[in-house]
Amino acid sequence: MLGFYDYTVILTYLSLASSLCGMFCAFSGHLHWAIFCLALSGLFDTFDGKVARTKRNRTEDEKNFGIQIDSLCDIVCFGVYPVILCYFSGMQDLPGLAILVFYCLAGLIRLAFFNVMETGRQQKTDENRKYYQGLPITSIAVILPLVYVSSSLYAQHFILVLHIVMLVTGLLFILNFRFRKPNNKELAVLISIVAVAVVYILIYFRWRGYMQWSWKNVMNLLRGHK
Repeated sequence: MLGFYDYTVILTYLSLASSLCGMFCAFSGHLHWAIFCLALSGLFDTFDGKVARTKRNRTEDEKNFGIQIDSLCDIVCFGVYPVILCYFSGMQDLPGLAILVFYCLAGLIRLAFFNVMETGRQQKTDENRKYYQGLPITSIAVILPLVYVSSSLYAQHFILVLHIVMLVTGLLFILNFRFRKPNNKELAVLISIVAVAVVYILIYFRWRGYMQWSWKNVMNLLRGHK
């Protein structure tokens, strides 16, 4: 069989599977579950590199395969998937479509550039990188859930905010600046914030759906007594 099959790529594949499930949710109108799947993909991606580095006897081919498969999954999970999610969230006008195309293209350019630079870096050193060049594409798994969970603060301007966020995020993917890689404590705090945001989204939509269902039942009962 083609490819390399070991535990080092399991989380990467789970991230892809979660994103595909999220796309199915977006297509069927369950945007709250789609946001959950995006955050879950980000969680899997956060630890896939740490898991991969636990295998000390990886060959150069296995390392290069890991770099390529991670970026290929990232363009689906954090490039294409957020575009689909934002489209079904209301970014369907001409400026919105242009921004989404730009966002995905910027993510693709970033990942291709990362592959070239990371392959060269790993040939020189095995040390973990301390800084990113530009904003990591996986950051959208934090940004979008926070945008959705805070949407009640700007409900009337949600679509406008979504346009701005996706445009700025795409620009930050390809701008050349140093972004410090978070340490384990900062990562834990970040993951906790996203987890709370996602749980809030699920509870809110579940409660709202229950209230709508209850109100419909009350109205049906009232009609039945007339």
